[in-house]
Amino acid sequence: MRKGMQGLALQVQQGLGRNPHGGDLFVFRGRAGALIKIIWHDGVGMSLYAKRLEKGRFIWPSAKDGIVSLTPAQLACLLEGIDWRNLNRPTFAGGYLV
Repeated sequence: MRKGMQGLALQVQQGLGRNPHGGDLFVFRGRAGALIKIIWHDGVGMSLYAKRLEKGRFIWPSAKDGIVSLTPAQLACLLEGIDWRNLNRPTFAGGYLV
């Protein structure tokens, strides 16, 4: 993935029809799946974050119309390389986590 901040922002604007300066996080994955880049505008300036996994690949959601909305917990799992799609939620039984 060779695109930088401006190229990714242009892709958000032209490809997705969204405002890259609106405060949303936009996450892009490299072709091999081990690299992601995130752009975010905080109202003051644009930030570019990148992460490369040493082993494995990022679990990527399938996007029917190009956009997938994730919860903060799902995004945290995605950034850690955890398969966030099939997490078993803990249940409480008698005050103990099961």
